[in-house]
Amino acid sequence: MKNRSIVNLGPMLNAYPDSMGGELKETVALLKNEWKGAFRSIYILPSLYCTDLDRGFSVISYDINGDIARPEDLKDLQDLGIDLKLDFILNHLSVQSPQFRDLTARGEESEFRDFFIDWNAFWEGCGEMTEEGYIQPDEKYIRDMFFRKPGLPILMVRFPDGKRVPYWNTFYQEITKNPDGTERYLGQMDLNIRSELVWDHYRETLAKLAGYGAAIVRLDAFAYAPKAPGRRNFLNDPETWDLLEKVQDLADEHGLTLLPEIHASYEEGIYRTLSEKGYWVYDFFLPGLLIDALDSGDSSRLAAWAEEMLRDGIHTVNMLGCHDGIPLLDLKGLLTEERIQELIGILKGRGGYVKDLHGAKNMYYQINMTYYSALGATKDAMLLARAIQLFMPGKPQVWYLDLLAGENDYAAVERAGAGGHKEINRSNLSSAQVKEAMEKEVVQEQLELLRLRNSHPAFSADAEITVKGDGPLLTIRWQKGEDRIRLDADLKEKTFTIDQN
Repeated sequence: MKNRSIVNLGPMLNAYPDSMGGELKETVALLKNEWKGAFRSIYILPSLYCTDLDRGFSVISYDINGDIARPEDLKDLQDLGIDLKLDFILNHLSVQSPQFRDLTARGEESEFRDFFIDWNAFWEGCGEMTEEGYIQPDEKYIRDMFFRKPGLPILMVRFPDGKRVPYWNTFYQEITKNPDGTERYLGQMDLNIRSELVWDHYRETLAKLAGYGAAIVRLDAFAYAPKAPGRRNFLNDPETWDLLEKVQDLADEHGLTLLPEIHASYEEGIYRTLSEKGYWVYDFFLPGLLIDALDSGDSSRLAAWAEEMLRDGIHTVNMLGCHDGIPLLDLKGLLTEERIQELIGILKGRGGYVKDLHGAKNMYYQINMTYYSALGATKDAMLLARAIQLFMPGKPQVWYLDLLAGENDYAAVERAGAGGHKEINRSNLSSAQVKEAMEKEVVQEQLELLRLRNSHPAFSADAEITVKGDGPLLTIRWQKGEDRIRLDADLKEKTFTIDQN
């Protein structure tokens, strides 16, 4: 397949456009000056666009949010030789999007009547109509369905004639009253991929992202988009892969590399399916495996994962922390249930918040905290974790707050109110706070490691990589021709050396 290779293996910075200094131009200035030579790519989260909640993942339109970014900032990144990764949320749009506003304003007359998923039309013949005006599907049709929140994923939408029509709403929703008694919605409404207008939207969006200079497009929530009665409606097979192929064809027109984002347990093997289809995958296993290895002083499970990637040609974008917390669900099958519970206890003891998924029973999903706090806020552990990440197979992605040794931000959680647990790891830093953090040794030494990763010729896509784990000792070596570089790490002592030529 075309355009499935990542542009380069150099480190990728990951941040919101306003994470440092309040505007994207401040991050560009860091990359141009203090962080020069440390990064080859940047992943800018979707508050770059016009959005209204979920810190960018509820998109109103894919136009640039002029309050925090400008097209010139993206051009400056290109001029620095830093390629761009941007988000495309396939499954939903904000209720404030032009399409949904047209629906609520015109009702049955709207051209976007079927742009979103009419719940009753979808479930016709599969259940009983309730007094509230929505179909309650028979148990046989929903018993295996994957839910992201309690109750049926419905938003009752009032049409201009007063009729209420239920629409599919997998994620967030909020309904408030305006002073005149009309309703005001917040939420993310699922798109009907059977609608040609939705595919027009997909085409227009990919063209727009390419116009911004994107090289990589991260597909968020794409596995929720294909739906059918009686199915799980998350990762429906083969419909999910059919959708991905169709979007890939659109991306090919603009030379875009797609990076599908899926959280699923290791034992389900979804990462392997993606890899076999030719896609790069997110290494959501590394964050937890590293914490396990550093806590236990045992390199075996971490080394086994690296060896699997190398043996089976699994290409990854890896990370420590990110905007979404430290994955837990993904570890099922890599670590025992007992060990996962032990890690949860350790991380909660260091101030983390466990997030569960709702369904027939609660299931741990992720833990929200900074990675620096997850490592006990110790310099040696942070540097060792970063060094191992940079030597692991794949392209390393670096969360700005990890780089700046940020600790759990409880004040941000309190300001965010109910459901604001993720803000613990999303601190918006002033320019002065960034400057202060830059004075820490742990920050400067991470930058040195990143510059090494970005510049040493052995870190190449066609390098030979070898990994050896022996108790607390871990050795990873990259070699391309006569260029060699080797990491020798001691997980128990939290020390490492790098040998290079």
